[in-house]
Amino acid sequence: MDRRDNRIGRRSVLVAAGAWVALTATAQPTQAVMISQEAPPGPEESGQRADLAEQAIVQRYVRSLWGESQVQLGTLVWPASLWEQLLLGRWCYWWQAHLLDCAVDAAIRARTPERIERIFAVARGIRVRNFTGWVNSYYDDMSWLILAMERAERLLGIRFGAAVGDLHRALYAGWQPEIGAVPWRSNDNYYSTSAIGPTGIAMARTGELSRAAALSDFLQRRLRDPRTGLIYDGVHEPGGRVDRATPTYCQGATIGLEAELATRTGDSTHRDRATELIAATAEHLTTDGVIAAATANDSGLFMGILARYLAEAALALGDTTAANIVHTSARAAWEHRAEVGGLPLFGMDWSRPLTVPAHPGTFTQLTHSSNAQVANLSRDLSVQLSGWMLLEADHQLTAAGH
Repeated sequence: MDRRDNRIGRRSVLVAAGAWVALTATAQPTQAVMISQEAPPGPEESGQRADLAEQAIVQRYVRSLWGESQVQLGTLVWPASLWEQLLLGRWCYWWQAHLLDCAVDAAIRARTPERIERIFAVARGIRVRNFTGWVNSYYDDMSWLILAMERAERLLGIRFGAAVGDLHRALYAGWQPEIGAVPWRSNDNYYSTSAIGPTGIAMARTGELSRAAALSDFLQRRLRDPRTGLIYDGVHEPGGRVDRATPTYCQGATIGLEAELATRTGDSTHRDRATELIAATAEHLTTDGVIAAATANDSGLFMGILARYLAEAALALGDTTAANIVHTSARAAWEHRAEVGGLPLFGMDWSRPLTVPAHPGTFTQLTHSSNAQVANLSRDLSVQLSGWMLLEADHQLTAAGH
C-alpha cells in the first residue's frame, strides 16, 4: 500500500475555486494549435506508444480542479475555453472514471510516484466535482468507477478509504429482484447493458458471483440478438420494449462479464458465451479486423471499452480472436493518427487516416466546421481516451506474449 487517500475538505476546495475563477476571469482563452498533416512512424514498441498516448491526454486535458493541485480532472474538450476548464458545466462522471482507469493502466505498465499521485488526484477530483461524494443516480457511472478503483487497490495497493464499499452498496441497493438486474439509473425502467455489464463485473470481483451470474443470464435471455449473437443496448421493463442498437461497448462489457465469470466459477457456459460473442463482434463490428468507428461525445469511449475487455478475455481465456482484434486496431489507430506537438491525436474511426484539409487552419476551427466529420477529427476527451485505452490494452497483451 502506498498510503491512504489524503482528504481535502470541500469547503477549502470551494474557496479555492472562487479565487481561481477570479484570477482567471480576465485571462486569454486557450490558443488554437496546428495539426501535423502526416505523423512520422514513431516508436515500434507497444509500451512507448502507450506512453505517448498517456502524455497527450495528460498535457492536453488533465488540469487541477479549481486551483487545487492535488485535485485533478480531465477537461471534456481540447483546446478548452476558460469555462470548459472550470468544469462547472456538463459533468461527465463516467468519462472521468475511464480517465482514472487509464491512469491505472499506465501505473501498471510503469509505476512511478507521479502516476500514483495522478490516480489519487483524479479520484479526489471525481469525489469533489460530483458534489454528493462518490455516489450518484446512475448505476453505469458508479460501476465504471468501482472497476477503476478496484483495479488500483488490487494491482497497485492503492486505497481509497470507504469509496469502493460505498459504491458497491449503492449498486447492491439498486438491484431489482422482480427484474433480476439493475436499471440504468435510479427510479428508471430502462435496463441497459452499459449498466448491467460493468455492474456484473464489479459484483464478480467483489465476491457476489450469484448476482453477477444473474446479470449475465439477464443479458443472454433478454438482450441477445438471435440473428447476430450481439447484445442489444437495453430493454424497458416491465413492457419489454427493446432498444436494438448494438454498440461496441455493450459487447465489451458483456465479454468482460463472461470472461470474469468463466475465470472465477470455472463454468464452461460463461467461456462459451464469451467466445461466441467475441466471434460475433469480429464478424459484425470490425472492418478488416479494426473495431468499428464511433462518433464524438459519449460514443467516443465505446471503442476503447471494447478493446479493454477483449484484451482481458484474451489474457483470461487465451482467445486469439480477441487478441487479434486489439492488435489490429492498435496498429491501425497508430498508423492513422495525426500529431500535435509530437504527441498523437486519434480519430473517431481507427480504420482510416486522420487527415486534415490542404489548408488546415487551426484545430478549433476544424472541429466546429462541416469538415470535422470528414476529417475524422474530434476534440472530445472520450475519443482520445479510447485511443489511449486501446494502446494500453495492446501493450498488456504484447507484454504477456499474446
